[in-house]
Order: sequence, then C-alpha cells, then structure tokens
Amino acid sequence: MARVPIFAPKFIILSLIFSFATILVNGDQDHEFVRSMDRKLLGLKKEKLSHFKVYWHDILTGPNPSSIQVVPPLNTSVTAFGFVRMIDNPLTLGPEMSSRLVGKAQGFYAQASQQDIGLLMAMNFAFIEGKYNGSTITVLGRNEVFSTVREMPVIGGSGLFRFARGYVQARTHMVDLKTRDATVEYNVYVFHY
Repeated sequence: MARVPIFAPKFIILSLIFSFATILVNGDQDHEFVRSMDRKLLGLKKEKLSHFKVYWHDILTGPNPSSIQVVPPLNTSVTAFGFVRMIDNPLTLGPEMSSRLVGKAQGFYAQASQQDIGLLMAMNFAFIEGKYNGSTITVLGRNEVFSTVREMPVIGGSGLFRFARGYVQARTHMVDLKTRDATVEYNVYVFHY
C-alpha cells in the first residue's frame, strides 16, 4: 500500500481555501452586467432617518375631485371587491384643505379583499415644497380602512429619497359619511441618504 506524504492533506486543504478565496474575490465578475460600486460615486452620504407628518385629502365630490373611480366593482360583493380609484390627492401640513400644500399623493387604491375593507394602496408622495421639491416617496401596501392605525411599507423613492425604505402609519382624521370625502393623517418614517 502506497503511503501518502504527510504534507498532502495540508496541501489539499490550503488549495481548497485558496480556491474559495479566489471565488469570493472574483465571484461578481462572472456577470458582465453586474459590478460593485462605491456609494460615494452616486453622491450618497450618511444614511439618516426622517419623520414627516402630512394630511392626505381624498376628495370624491365637487367640481374638481382628486379621487376618481376608474374600475367599478364587477360583482355584487358587499365590500365592492375589485373597484379601483386613481388619485391625485393633496398633501397638506394641517388637516384643513386651506393648510399649506406640500405635495400630492399620486397613484391608485383598489378594494382587494372580499371579506373586509382592505385596500391595496400604490402611491407616490410627490413633494413640491422646499428642499424636497421634486422628490418622491413610494408607498405600497395593505390599508385596512376601519383599523385605527394602518401601517404600510415605504418601498423606495426618488430625488433626495433614492434608496428610501421605511413605513407609514395612517390614521383617519375625518370622513364625511354623506360625500365619502376623507382626510387621513400620515406619519412617514423613512431612511434615506
């Protein structure tokens, strides 16, 4: 029976470690369309956490509604399952419509539940005030309307909110039961650069 030199197992282990290290160092170069980047090349500085409080006005009535139905419910569901509304809702600093306008909530919401009032919300908070003018925060999530506090994720943004992540908390401030116009307080907690 042939004898294996004592250094052979050590050599094999060192070769494997070196191979894995080479793969780790050069692994992302196997794809021509992917490369690592230094965030400073994009002008990204230190990440910070910001809190915004705005009021979202869903206006269904009057001469200039900000929320219009684009798809009616296609069944006789008591929850109006399937309806979709397109929105361009004012965002103000206070709960009154006369309060200072700081942006618009643009997107849509749809009744996505057959058992309760559970909306799918997909909207951008497009800011028009101060240093955030032209920047957006994107919210996408479930809004269980009759809950006191609803939480939805912030999934991104643009401008000063590039790479944004966080969440919003929505609380109904007022609903007019006759017109169904509503004012909702949104507290936005967002990490951004």
